Amino acid sequence: MQHSTRRRRARYRRVLWSGAEVLVTAGVLVLLLVAHQLWWTNREAKDGAERRVEALEREWGAGTGTSTGDPSGAGSGEPGAGSATGAEGAPSASDGGTGQGGAESSSATPRSSQAYAVLRIPRLDLRVPVAEGTSKQNVLNKGYVGHYAGTRQPGQDGNFAVAGHRNTHGEPFRYLNRLRKGDKVEVETRNATYTYLVDKILPQTSPRDSGVIRPVPRSLTQPAYGYDAPGRYLTLTTCTPEYTSRYRLVVWGRLVATLPRG
Repeated sequence: MQHSTRRRRARYRRVLWSGAEVLVTAGVLVLLLVAHQLWWTNREAKDGAERRVEALEREWGAGTGTSTGDPSGAGSGEPGAGSATGAEGAPSASDGGTGQGGAESSSATPRSSQAYAVLRIPRLDLRVPVAEGTSKQNVLNKGYVGHYAGTRQPGQDGNFAVAGHRNTHGEPFRYLNRLRKGDKVEVETRNATYTYLVDKILPQTSPRDSGVIRPVPRSLTQPAYGYDAPGRYLTLTTCTPEYTSRYRLVVWGRLVATLPRG
């Protein structure tokens, strides 16, 4: 009887030990996955985005025109934030139009997923490429900022609207909440540098709030935030709170200066 009891206890110990090993292994795998998402994807995307900025600047300095985009070619400009299902931002606008007063020509509209501008925010020590569209795979997850298809290009009348990740994949808009009224935001293209000043901030709105990227931006869910008259606007959008995609943080700016290249 005692011998049988000892054998049962030995089996129980083996089962418990095996279970503990499985749990420890699973925990290590989860930690590795988290480390990959929070560190490696960030490092990889940041490095790639910085290389793209440097390539654009070399091309403009050499007078070779706009970048040809990523070596893999154009990706599909999936609605992403534009349909409220993507990582950052709100539904895309659909109106067209051409810019005036030295703004980017509508005939030079970049192809989907092409990196064609550089966004600089001195307060955040940020320098990041702007690519056409808000595709996660081809734009946002590369650490780029994505231009909402259908909104204006830099310097044009209306609203130049972009989205960027707040966490992981380069997280260019990680500290967007630190911006304050009067902060400078520059957008450089092959033709000119456009300077915007931060004017209004919407701390939180629905991912489906399409009004924030309209030509005259105004929140549909919080109408107290936004504008009433046409102008030349900049809209920056990202997810909030951090590590979630439940809401959107929106920063608006107005164009104050245009400096043509050369």
